[in-house]
Amino acid sequence: MSSNETRNGSTEVEHYVDPAPFNPTVSEELTPEQERFYQASQWQIMWWKFKRHKIAVWSGVVLILFYLCVPFAEVIAPYTPNTRDSMHLYAPPQAVHLFHEGEFVGPFVYGMKSELDMVNLKWVFSDDTTQVQKIRFFCRGDDYRFWGLFDADFHLFCPAENGTLFLLGTDRLGRDQLSGLVYGARLSLTVGLVGVAISLVLGLFFGGIAGYFGGIADSVIQRVIEIMRSLPELPLWMALSAALPVTWSPVWIYFGLTIILGLLDWPGLARAVRSKLLSLREEEYAKAAVLMGAKPKRVITRHLLPGFTSHIIASASLSIPSMILGETALSFLNLGLRRPSVSWGVLLNEAQNISVVTVYPWLMAPVIPIIIVVLAFNFLGDGLRDAADPYK
Repeated sequence: MSSNETRNGSTEVEHYVDPAPFNPTVSEELTPEQERFYQASQWQIMWWKFKRHKIAVWSGVVLILFYLCVPFAEVIAPYTPNTRDSMHLYAPPQAVHLFHEGEFVGPFVYGMKSELDMVNLKWVFSDDTTQVQKIRFFCRGDDYRFWGLFDADFHLFCPAENGTLFLLGTDRLGRDQLSGLVYGARLSLTVGLVGVAISLVLGLFFGGIAGYFGGIADSVIQRVIEIMRSLPELPLWMALSAALPVTWSPVWIYFGLTIILGLLDWPGLARAVRSKLLSLREEEYAKAAVLMGAKPKRVITRHLLPGFTSHIIASASLSIPSMILGETALSFLNLGLRRPSVSWGVLLNEAQNISVVTVYPWLMAPVIPIIIVVLAFNFLGDGLRDAADPYK
């Protein structure tokens, strides 16, 4: 019987043994890529994981483009939001052309001629191909007060001299829909950020107290959360919004809405924080921090909260679109912001009558950015949650 065969007939597998003596002081050599990965911080690793989520990355790019309208709405919009053109009530969108009669002209729109339809009692608009109105770029147009600090009239693009530029049509008072969408982004997009900031502070505070201390504090906070969660959300929004004084200025109405949305959204986050803290406070590192004399505030903020950052990010990213939809719904029902304030919900208020929508469908244009922003936030939240999850 050979040396590689055992008594039962099976073959013994040979094992290679390195004859070199073992030296514990010698470390394994790492490639530059491995060394870069092992020395990376937590935020660098999260960024590398996030970049692999292509849909989330593109969603972030889309949201950045939308949020650029917030500080530069006056420059981007061709008109001010309340500029009226009495000669173009319910004017349809004007198409942008590049060629006129086979000759390249550049971006331009044809002028509009209007006729009164006495049968249907409405204005009928059609293109006047004899009027070629070139779009001006980096031009001077309607006057505005930039950020309320100084007067200016610079625009990214403007209509031709004595011409019109209604790329998304006009409403019943001849106000440009595109300019309204650009200005409306300022209120509709920021209401979610401010409301989520309020919700995060309250949710982390009350959820941290309930999950870390437990006992009577936990019971009281849970009963308050159950009462708030049992109330129907939309009717409660409507009741609180209707209670805002009508004499308030648009700025105070805006802050009132954000506070209402933030105060009613924190219970969900507080419950998630509580459940995580109940499990993480029993971990060895948390007990070690307590035995070393760390105060509850330090234990919660430095040791426990970082353990479920992904849940906080996911909750915040999903709360922002819900608050945007809440403000839109309240303004659509005429219980939130009102003219002269402009938001996407205020613009949709013009489309309450279904007969108007069927005749002038461009009044539903604010629905498009709302859908895009809500989907982008959902995709971005998924990507951030996966990037912050240490098990993925």
